[in-house]
Amino acid sequence: MDDFAKPARYNIHMKRANLVLDEHKLEEAKRLLGAKTYSETVNKALDEAIRIIKIRSIPQFFGKGLWKGDLSEMREDRPRRVTRRKRKAA
Repeated sequence: MDDFAKPARYNIHMKRANLVLDEHKLEEAKRLLGAKTYSETVNKALDEAIRIIKIRSIPQFFGKGLWKGDLSEMREDRPRRVTRRKRKAA
């Protein structure tokens, strides 16, 4: 059988869990996130929580010297920007 004739297989890893959730919070989250199902609501909420935590962790890298290089040297190959002077009102 040709490789082209085989159906594609996708491995999607999902976890089933029984959760006890505050009914009012779940409904509000569903409405605010624009989700159609409770599963979609929980997944969107998890994505948002992960995103926020990652954003909050960014400042820990400030001043750590992660980037090595000379910014002025890096910019030497760029043409200089021509700035226009503002005309005085007559």
